[in-house]
Amino acid sequence: MNHMDEPTASTNTFACKSCGANLKYKPGTNSMVCDFCGAENEIAQSDDTVKELDFYEHLRKKDDSAEKLTCVFIKCESCGATSSIDPKIASDKCPYCGTPLIIANAHNEDIIKPQSLLPFKLNSKQAHQEFTAWVKKLRFAPSKLKKGMLNTENFKGIYVPYWTYDTQTTTQYVGQRGEYYYETETYTTTENGKTVTKTREVKKTRWYNVSGVVSRFFDDILVVATLSLPKKMIYALEPWDLENLIPFADNYLSGFVTEKYQIDLAEGFMVAQDIAEKKIVMDIFEDIGGDEQRLDSKHIQYDNITFKHLLLPAYICAYRYNGKVYRFMVNGRTGEVQGERPWSWIKILLLIIAIIAAIALISILL
Repeated sequence: MNHMDEPTASTNTFACKSCGANLKYKPGTNSMVCDFCGAENEIAQSDDTVKELDFYEHLRKKDDSAEKLTCVFIKCESCGATSSIDPKIASDKCPYCGTPLIIANAHNEDIIKPQSLLPFKLNSKQAHQEFTAWVKKLRFAPSKLKKGMLNTENFKGIYVPYWTYDTQTTTQYVGQRGEYYYETETYTTTENGKTVTKTREVKKTRWYNVSGVVSRFFDDILVVATLSLPKKMIYALEPWDLENLIPFADNYLSGFVTEKYQIDLAEGFMVAQDIAEKKIVMDIFEDIGGDEQRLDSKHIQYDNITFKHLLLPAYICAYRYNGKVYRFMVNGRTGEVQGERPWSWIKILLLIIAIIAAIALISILL
């Protein structure tokens, strides 16, 4: 099937039924709201269910028959992130690093249409309140940072692409079980200038060769499909209420940025395997038992692999301080805040000086 034959959907703007102005999704509702007249337009709800898709079947098709979504994307020349942009605006900044974008570089691009999403539950005001409270609690943060972070100029809502994977795993392993035992040991020591003989209990480990099989079913191993954000930060936004996923509708994207996924289905499953392997090793250690465990080898078999391609909502703020970019994120469903932060070494130094002065004063008084 060639490119012209592929089924394609478009992220067109939505017109208000009352005045014809552009509509934007209103977080926490099933409606779109008009910024011009304030009218709310309800989003038609789908009767479809969010389904798991067969992993290997999709890989065989190589995305040829997948429905596509047409978006206007722009790539940041500074950090390389590719995100959607409103074609009507004259200027904008990269949501990931705050660098001004070259609007002339915006272009239409087809991407695989996500199957589902979690709509924004918090609006920008609510998310910014969570964010502001978090920033104010930062100790030893530069004053300029706190002042800058309270500005909403660089605070944007973005749909982050994810894969989820389900799989049944069966793992054969070979290892060793260590069991503690104690032996009485005689030793000499010096007490009051004399050499004396004493005894003590010494813990030792006796090792036994073991082998076995462990099984575990993984439901919704979540893998972020972007490279634009630090993994540690974005995974710390979890958990997500995936039980509330709804079938994809581009109405929910209106007014928000959509990140283009950079990790494909096969690459995503490799990440999922790394996540699964850590839990499988814990299962193996529990199965081995004893006081200590050693794992010599393992073979993991992944069966009945299914996946979903989805979008999850977050607010992001990029802030430049002393030439370095610091990013902060808010979970658009729960309000969980995660971020990078600079330190004010002047404040830390002043605290150290104050502590030293206090210790010196106490010494003088005593």
